[in-house]
Amino acid sequence: MDIGKSIEQQLKQILNNQVATKEVLTLDETAIYTGFSKSYLYKLTSAGAIPHSKPLGKNLFFDRQKLQDWLLSKPIKTNAEIVAQAVEYVTLKKKGGKL
Repeated sequence: MDIGKSIEQQLKQILNNQVATKEVLTLDETAIYTGFSKSYLYKLTSAGAIPHSKPLGKNLFFDRQKLQDWLLSKPIKTNAEIVAQAVEYVTLKKKGGKL
């Protein structure tokens, strides 16, 4: 086993653990947290599509909780959820219930 790769993997894991516990993330940390490239994050921020702050007009910062909420917005239902919702709708409709 290549020791250099093992150490590199351990360092990445340590960095990921540190990012997971911080409340405010830098651009680099946000790229690690989301898996997005920095250039894509710049595009999202300039379009106003992702929540961020620029307190001094230069450096970008991201609130981890707002970022997580944004990442999990607009969930897509699974097929099982869609079927369950359809069954519930049909069952209530037959009984004359309200949705």
